[in-house]
This record gives sequence, structure tokens and C-alpha cells, in this order.
Amino acid sequence: MANILSFKNSRTVEDPPFAKFLFSDTRMSVVWTVIRVLIGWTWLQSALGKLSNPDWMETGVALQGYWARAVAIPETGRPAISFDWYRSFIQGLLDSSSYVWFAKLVAIGEFMVGVALIAGAFVGIAALFAALMNWNFIMAGSASTNGLLLVGAIVLVLAWKNAGYLGADFFLLRWLGTPWGRSKGETSSSGRQPAPAIGD
Repeated sequence: MANILSFKNSRTVEDPPFAKFLFSDTRMSVVWTVIRVLIGWTWLQSALGKLSNPDWMETGVALQGYWARAVAIPETGRPAISFDWYRSFIQGLLDSSSYVWFAKLVAIGEFMVGVALIAGAFVGIAALFAALMNWNFIMAGSASTNGLLLVGAIVLVLAWKNAGYLGADFFLLRWLGTPWGRSKGETSSSGRQPAPAIGD
């Protein structure tokens, strides 16, 4: 009974030791560095091919063709897109010629995600955008390596506190802090909000 009462009065639920070790202990930062650099390099390679291709950066016809194949419903077999609402979404983008600007967004987004992950800058945010892109590729019927990359990106989101410890986040998170880690009266003598501790 006392345990139940103490749980109800507690404001947080403690993570198990294994989760703390995986996602908060800076000793795991070596593992996360390898994972984020590999994923970042994959995105960067994909982006570099697009950034130098006028079919992506000027006309957008490369994305137009990709979307057109994705929304097509074959006479036999299964369509690439399993969900009608997502097919309608892509068809709407096709009908409005959004591929002209969306292709640039994809190429630049892949480049920025790749650079951020390799540099270890704002790893949690970069990995979230990577996961979003992987999810969209999967929804459009492109399995390839997207499933594995999606899992890797989700894990990096969970490990955001120390995934960039051996990278730019070592400085960025200490300098900028986090919005939820700030409270009134916690300013330093310089007037800057103190950054949260990274890892244990």
C-alpha cells in the first residue's frame, strides 16, 4: 500500500537501469556515434546525388516519376501504397505540381540531416526528421533500407542526450540548454540559462 501511495505522489517514473545505461550513460556515446555517422553518411550520399541532378533541383521530374509509380494501381498484384488516404495525399501533391519544390526540399533535407548526424549536432531533432523521411518512403512503397534506417533513427531519438556527446552536441547542449530544463531564477551570473547535464 505504501508503495502505491509513493508511486501516486511521485511526479516521474524512474527508467530501468538498463535504459539509463543505453540512453543516458556517456559510455554508450561511442556506440551511438558509430550508428549516427553510418546513418548520416547514408543520407549524405543520397543527397549528394540529388543536389547535382537537375531532375531534382530544377524540374522535380525525378520525384514526379517516383510519386506517379507509387500511386499507380496495377491490374494484378498489390499497389505500392497500401493506404488509400496516403495515396490520395500523394496524388494531391502530383495534381498540384508540388514535386517541383518538394524535390528540392527532399534533397536539401537529406543533406542537412546527413551533415547534422555526422557532426553530432542536434542529433535528436535530425534523427526525428530522418525517421519522418524513412516513414514516408516506406508508406510510398519503398522498403529497401528504409526499415533499418527508421529503427536506427528512432533509437537515436531516444538516445538524444548522449548520441552527440562525441560531437557538436557536447558544446551545443551545454550552451543552449533545453526549453524544459529552464526555470525562473536559474540564470547564471552571465545571464545565460544553465544547460542540462548530459549523461550521468
